[in-house]
Amino acid sequence: MSSLGEIREARIKKLKLLQKRGANPYPADAKRELSLAEATDNFDELERLASSEGGEKWLAGRVLSIRGQGAIIFVTLNDGTGSFQGLLKRDALGEEKFDFWNEVADIGDFVELRGIFFKTKRGEKTLEVRDWRMLAKSLRPLPEKWHGLQDAEERYRKRYLDILMNPELQELFKKKAKFWDAIRDFLKQEGFLEVETPTLEVTTGGAEARPFKTHHHDFDLDVFMRISVGELWQKRLLAAGFPRVFEIGRLYRNEGSSPEHLQEFTNLEFYAGYMDYRQGIEFTERMIKEITQATLGTLQFETRGQQIDLSGEWARITYVDTVQKMLGLNVLTATEKEMMKKLDELGVKYEGENKERLMDSLWKHCRKQIIGPVWLVDVPKLVSPLSKAKPENPLLTERVQLLLAGAEMTNGFSELNDPIDQSERFEVQRKLIEAGDEEAMMPDDEFVEMLEHGMPPAFGFGMGERLFAFLVDKPLRETQLFPLMRPR
Repeated sequence: MSSLGEIREARIKKLKLLQKRGANPYPADAKRELSLAEATDNFDELERLASSEGGEKWLAGRVLSIRGQGAIIFVTLNDGTGSFQGLLKRDALGEEKFDFWNEVADIGDFVELRGIFFKTKRGEKTLEVRDWRMLAKSLRPLPEKWHGLQDAEERYRKRYLDILMNPELQELFKKKAKFWDAIRDFLKQEGFLEVETPTLEVTTGGAEARPFKTHHHDFDLDVFMRISVGELWQKRLLAAGFPRVFEIGRLYRNEGSSPEHLQEFTNLEFYAGYMDYRQGIEFTERMIKEITQATLGTLQFETRGQQIDLSGEWARITYVDTVQKMLGLNVLTATEKEMMKKLDELGVKYEGENKERLMDSLWKHCRKQIIGPVWLVDVPKLVSPLSKAKPENPLLTERVQLLLAGAEMTNGFSELNDPIDQSERFEVQRKLIEAGDEEAMMPDDEFVEMLEHGMPPAFGFGMGERLFAFLVDKPLRETQLFPLMRPR
């Protein structure tokens, strides 16, 4: 078996032979008249025209197979829309062009073929080639058709080959496009305006996470890459008079990786004026069912070893009662010492010894045992710095999360629009930061100033790639086209 170096050297010789014969190995133009999908779909008409004037057509694509010997060669082209078979015959193509193909063509090359359409004795739709031209000479071989790239790191590093050789992976990313298209279509039909908000911020708002920091040289200012999809900016737009807005975009969190966590990913956030969290639950349940149906064609699927059925009305559970039932601990009245003792008993690792972090760690332990779909409601105020408090119990908030297979899929709440309350909650976050909490939310005094001008009651909601990863039962990293890799 030839080494990669030997294969590359042999192909470079072929490239030079192309140049010597006056053929550009990388022309800018292509004569393609039909995509391969169009050739397949319109084959009967194309075959009928084969014997008439103008019956010859140009097709183009990457060569994925070459088979045959002597005076007959079969090739398979793929152009991303589909595949099509070509037949090169010495007598039909001409000896010079036929031999030139044998001298310079390889699997992996991009070529264009001109010919007439017919069916083989086996009924295979085929182009009988009368002319051909090189469009891009490949210098490295493709992976073996039936094995592809086996090493996980190599797959992610050479994602273009991974996708090329794996039709299931191609379908995965087509499904992902359907997922985002379905969200956009749904929200636009419901009167939402799509917006774009800053990805570089002086203070990060809208989530609790460690941000990435960079430097703005023109302003000589340290700035942060956003950790939410413009939450505090979108709320400003509600104050500006837009009743419903949404954004789908990238966000960045400088945290650890796991099957459900990455440092860079795409999320949706929307904000709807004059909608509370009760209406928001009904609205988003309808939305998620519609986008799941559009993406998968069904509301029943398996993920993380669990059977999920999104049809029917989803149950609702409360945060405090759920932890109490599972762990025998009331997180509203328990002390930090009691919480740490319980976490130690459970063998749960936790960071930080403030009540907010400890409460969150206890909840995440409980959440892993919930299959769903269920709505989690009545989340404590301490872990919800932007949510409106419940009038009947100010220690809880009008916050809701969808839980599936032990994980949080969405986050939404009646937005806090009381500037005094918001300022006080930011002050709590400020003290957490001063105490060394890197995930506490940065206070934003200008946001409070906006609230003092007035923002309507509203429901805000966020979800994203994690939900898609669960729908298709893949790790989040697998659902990204080009996940971040360490340099070699």
